[in-house]
Amino acid sequence: MTPVNEDALAIALLDTKAFHHTPDSPVTFRSGIQSPVYIDNRRLIHHPQEWHRIIDGMRARIAESGLNFDVIAGIAVGGIPHSSALAWSLSVPSVFVRKEAKEHGLQGRIDGGNVDGRHVLLVEDMITTGGSSLSGVTALRAAGATVTDCLSITSYDLDEARLAFRSQDVRLWPLVSFRALLSAAVARGLLDDAARGGIEAWQRNPREWRADPDR
Repeated sequence: MTPVNEDALAIALLDTKAFHHTPDSPVTFRSGIQSPVYIDNRRLIHHPQEWHRIIDGMRARIAESGLNFDVIAGIAVGGIPHSSALAWSLSVPSVFVRKEAKEHGLQGRIDGGNVDGRHVLLVEDMITTGGSSLSGVTALRAAGATVTDCLSITSYDLDEARLAFRSQDVRLWPLVSFRALLSAAVARGLLDDAARGGIEAWQRNPREWRADPDR
């Protein structure tokens, strides 16, 4: 299998227009963090060539890292298309994890099949602080699964997320690092060095960052 080419995959994401730099109109994440940059990996499913490259990249990362699992799980809703496509391509069972238990039927958080006694690989589209992903890990473990790894397309590479995953004994594997994505954006002319510096300052202390009213 072709090794992971992180730079090429970063360009594929840019080709879907997933990268948004809006320092004057910051995005507020579910965690309450305000951000001058937003990565919208939901756009991938509308771009089949780029999506194929990302799924192939995930397969290569799994092979390179020697990840072992019986089932692939996606977090609703952003992780589900990618977890399903990856599982289909590997002929591996898949499930998805709801953000909260449904109020009807069996009222569970996990749909698709039984994970009791199974080793589950969690797949995400994007990692911010890790709260949604680790809530999914908790649900999977409560259902009897073993979860040791989370494979994401991208991550904002925040210290808060790294510490959160470490505290739950889950290894995080971003396919495309935030550094690679910023480098590709600079090369494409989407950012200049000053803008990149501003984003990196946000990344170092995201909870204290606020938009500059005098910009």
